[in-house]
Amino acid sequence: MKKNTLRRPSLLLALSLVFVMILAGCSQTNGTEGDDSPSSTPEVSSVPSSTPDSTDDRGDSSSETAAAAAELYVRFGDNGASFTMHLYDNDTAAAIARHVGTADWRLPIYHYDDYDNWEVMQYYDIPSRYEIPSNPENVTAEQAGTVYYSEPNRIVLFFGDAEVSGEYTPVGYFDATEEFITAVEENPVLEGWGNKIINISADE
Repeated sequence: MKKNTLRRPSLLLALSLVFVMILAGCSQTNGTEGDDSPSSTPEVSSVPSSTPDSTDDRGDSSSETAAAAAELYVRFGDNGASFTMHLYDNDTAAAIARHVGTADWRLPIYHYDDYDNWEVMQYYDIPSRYEIPSNPENVTAEQAGTVYYSEPNRIVLFFGDAEVSGEYTPVGYFDATEEFITAVEENPVLEGWGNKIINISADE
């Protein structure tokens, strides 16, 4: 009888120790998870909060740049109506837009009635102080409203359909409406100067 009495407390004691160890292990696991989660949570939340801001900033600045370089405004004569010149996406057009953005251009026509195809095209001289890159291509036929750059420092405008032969860099185009073609053709000769001019600006 004594042996059975001794075994029962020993068994109860062993079971109690096992139960205590299990409880201790669970509390350590919960404590570890609680310690890790606060330190990782700020890192995860900070990435989404900063990413949209930086993306939006890049998007806004790039769209503003694109809008600024997308078009210029041209008047034929000092008092002519304004026409929009839509620019192509290339280095030549970007350089022209950048220069015009710092100061409006008032350019003379190279000649207006004594060269081949003068009935459908005009040349405008750009001051040599402006550096403009070019990537010319062979042009054999062109539509009214197309604008090119020609070295050295010259803008070429086709205001009528033409068959031509030349090396030009594409810059942009005008909508070749009747009003536009009339404005080009009827651009008045400046009194006391004997030449015609065009005005190019970044603002309408």
